Amino acid sequence: MPASSSFLARLGWFVGLWAGGVVALGIVATLIKMIIYHQW
Repeated sequence: MPASSSFLARLGWFVGLWAGGVVALGIVATLIKMIIYHQW
């Protein structure tokens, strides 16, 4: 089952990359909100 293994590895890589992007966006959004809140 090399094809299935490769597919699972690729799927895991995409899911990990997507999760990392979502977490990064959440952190950036939180920092921007904190900066705007403190400025006003």
